[in-house]
Amino acid sequence: MGRRTRRTGSIAEISASQRNRKRPASPPGNSRKHTGPPEANKQKTNTTKIEVGIQESNMDIIAANFLAEARDYINTSEFLENTIGQWLILLGAVLGAMILGKVAMFFLLHSARKMDAIEERFILTSLFAKSLARPLPFVMLGAGLLLGGQGLSMETDIRWLYEKICLTIIYLAVIWCVFKLVDIVEIFLCHITSKTNTSLDDQLVPLVRKSLRIMVVVMGGLFIATNIFNKNIGALLAGLGIGGLAFALAAKDMLSNLFGSATIFTDRPFGIGDRIRVKDFDGTVEEVGFRSTRLRLLNGHQVVLPNGVVANEAIENISRRPFLKRTLDVTVTYDTTPEKLDRALAILREMLDARGEHFHPDFPSRCYFTDFNSDNLCLQVIYWYTPAEWWDYLAFNNDFNTELLRRFNEEGIEFAFPTQTVYLKQEQDISSQ
Repeated sequence: MGRRTRRTGSIAEISASQRNRKRPASPPGNSRKHTGPPEANKQKTNTTKIEVGIQESNMDIIAANFLAEARDYINTSEFLENTIGQWLILLGAVLGAMILGKVAMFFLLHSARKMDAIEERFILTSLFAKSLARPLPFVMLGAGLLLGGQGLSMETDIRWLYEKICLTIIYLAVIWCVFKLVDIVEIFLCHITSKTNTSLDDQLVPLVRKSLRIMVVVMGGLFIATNIFNKNIGALLAGLGIGGLAFALAAKDMLSNLFGSATIFTDRPFGIGDRIRVKDFDGTVEEVGFRSTRLRLLNGHQVVLPNGVVANEAIENISRRPFLKRTLDVTVTYDTTPEKLDRALAILREMLDARGEHFHPDFPSRCYFTDFNSDNLCLQVIYWYTPAEWWDYLAFNNDFNTELLRRFNEEGIEFAFPTQTVYLKQEQDISSQ
């Protein structure tokens, strides 16, 4: 501080001496401005230049003294046992690292967007660039903190903790990057599953992606605990092995569902979008997870079935039927003559032959006079409609039934309906005889 006072005093002395310099005396008499001889104007101009030079030299001296005082303050003033200069070095390292990280992130994201706009074949390169872009600033932040902190004065324990925190930031960013790189594996799996006929593989891809991400997080946490904080996880894993049996007994149902999901994925009894019937539930498969299968019932409700139950039950896959079978009983009255009965069979066969392209080639349509029922004569019609589209099947039945009704009415063939005839027997009065 004494040194700064001496410098300040020297500035005051120089300034005072320069102010006390003799200036040319103004001529006495009238104070109005007047133009003097050229020699006087020249002398005045030189005096002005001298004053400007003196002022500039004063500013240079003041700036030099300010910089010297600032340097002394930065190098001598302390905060938390470190000089201001050491803290400024840390701040500069962090800011520089963050700026470099942001610039690199912008460059990678910009390149990824350009690759997405050019061609689809660059999708893997684009995903790789996007996976690196977001974690990169955090890697640079950890590196900046680690490098900038080398000049700080710390106790041994505090420095150990500081360096571990910096390394943890870097490793967490790397784990985040690997976590996002799992999307590339998903792209490969989607490319493979797109070549299969079943849609169940498509549902398997998200499960593999979730499993890989969980594995990355767990392994990353174990790596940080082991290599950074020097924690011995062997005893922990041994304890988990001993407690695994108790856990398995407690989680019996959960393990049953897990093995049930494995059975479903390997056996593939149904796929996503298939209509199935399990127990008393009839609906469309929406999702198959590790624990449960979700069905959308025909009434719009969603039911969640544990995979252990689904794997152990009989599954009726309605969507995989190759045709829709119909058995129609056409009943006529007992008043129908044999000739009209033959005509009814002929009409039915003509109608079936006219629609032969809608029937399965391995199962031709059938029509027979099958039975004498209690109140009718039964003509049975059987056909197997293809393709197995429910609404088309209903439209076909509507057209078939309408034509059948019209042609039977034209031929005068009456349809039978449940009737009961009661005969009353009148007995003669014995007394009247």
